[in-house]
This record gives sequence, structure tokens and C-alpha cells, in this order.
Amino acid sequence: MNIKSQRDFWSGLMFLGVGAAFAVGSLEYSFGNSARPGPAYFPFGLGVLMVLLGGMVLFTSLTKESHVPEGDPVGAFAWRPVGIILGAVMLFGFLLPRLGMFITLPLLVFISAMASDEFTVKGALINAVVLTVMSWGIFSKGLGLTIPLLPTIFGAGA
Repeated sequence: MNIKSQRDFWSGLMFLGVGAAFAVGSLEYSFGNSARPGPAYFPFGLGVLMVLLGGMVLFTSLTKESHVPEGDPVGAFAWRPVGIILGAVMLFGFLLPRLGMFITLPLLVFISAMASDEFTVKGALINAVVLTVMSWGIFSKGLGLTIPLLPTIFGAGA
């Protein structure tokens, strides 16, 4: 077996692994039916789709010639962006109950955006505003979830 594209090969394996984990993990929940889907319905379907996509990418990596003679090698792992994004998500989980969504979500967006080499304050500000307004509309107003919106020092809840 000759790997023609290392990037596609490892991407395909990643999709296969994550998809299989979702599909197998969802088997512990109720499926329901098409009219009333249970908690396993979406993760199982998503997992199966990811496995199919991973299989197609993996197959392509073994059959289609790469435009690079060395087989499209995988570069060095980018630890800095991964660390910044993981740190931002952990900080979001810690600060959300204390500072509320209107402060914590824009903070998450700004910190996560700094992981990119293409970071601009204007782009991060636009993303922060759009995501915060949409999250408030969908989760708080649309779905009626109880999410703290303002810091607890102001005595506000959802």
C-alpha cells in the first residue's frame, strides 16, 4: 500500500476515529423514531456520516496521485493555536456562570481569534457581536434556556 497524500490519509483516519467514537458512544442512549428522535439519533447519524467521509478521504489518499512528489507531507503540529483555543474554551466554561454570556462569549471569540495568524481586532469584534446576538436569540429567547446573561454582581440571571 502506497500513501499518495499523507495529509488526506491522516485526515481520513481522524474522521474515521471521531465518527466511530460518536456512533458507538450514542448506542447507550435511546434512538426514538423519525417522528420523535431520541438523544442518540443525531450523534449516531453524524458519526456514520463522519465515518463515510473519512473512508472516502482515506480511499482518495491511497489512490489519487498528489501534486507534490513526496506525497503531500504533514507539517509540524501547531501547538500554540491548540493551546490558545483550549484555554479559551476552559476559561469560557469557568467564567460563564460568573460574568454572564454578554461578557464571556466576546472574550472567548477574542482569545480564540488570537490563535490565528490573520487576527484583526475589527474581524474579531464583528464575530463577537454576531455570535453573541445570535447565541442570545437562539439559546435564551428561542429555546428558553436559562443562561446567565450579565455578571452576577449586577444581580441579573437569564
